[in-house]
Amino acid sequence: MKLILRGHHLLCLQGFQGYGYDEDFVKNMSEINRIRKLGDTTVSITNEADDICKACPNLKDNLCINETQNERIISMDNEVLSKLNSSKEHNALDLFEKVEKTFNSKENVSKICSACMWHKECLFYQKL
Repeated sequence: MKLILRGHHLLCLQGFQGYGYDEDFVKNMSEINRIRKLGDTTVSITNEADDICKACPNLKDNLCINETQNERIISMDNEVLSKLNSSKEHNALDLFEKVEKTFNSKENVSKICSACMWHKECLFYQKL
């Protein structure tokens, strides 16, 4: 199985516990979260709309309908991507292990998570 994931979604998936914009989004996110835990799953990482975004009600023409929000999302992605190799496909299990080791404090994720509307519910952020 192959996934395409935005940089910041590598953090979101680790803290996901069923919250989302609507039922379709939550269902899609839950399925992607299940798939990323399979040993044969590969992940390509990007700063553009990904497999999670496809179910987002705020996505139009592969961009967030709020231009300011879209710019902030890309900035969050780029912060994560600056610490990972985005030019190759990754084994999902190895990638998420590296993400957990790399983004292991609130200081490491402050530019990514601090303004996120989900950070109070996010298990990844809460454990830092």
